[in-house]
Amino acid sequence: MKRAHILYSGQVQGVGFRYTAQDIAMGLGLTGWVKNLENGRVEIIAEGKEKDLNDFLGKISKGQLGRYITNAELSWEKPTGEFDVFDMRSDI
Repeated sequence: MKRAHILYSGQVQGVGFRYTAQDIAMGLGLTGWVKNLENGRVEIIAEGKEKDLNDFLGKISKGQLGRYITNAELSWEKPTGEFDVFDMRSDI
């Protein structure tokens, strides 16, 4: 198990970013959340197998969402196992 903490910058709000990220994460069996931040970025916490997390990151950056991203800050953290699903947190 691993945990990825990602902050995406660019035109990542108002383009279906959270919905698509949630769909990809759920398809890979990841847990965690995605949410919009006040500063215009999108934050994601995702937990799962390292291979699945890498697939998730690749699908976001190389898929349809990639065109909206100008920067991604990724940090690997210790997983907590606190999540049961991958959900979308409320806007800002």
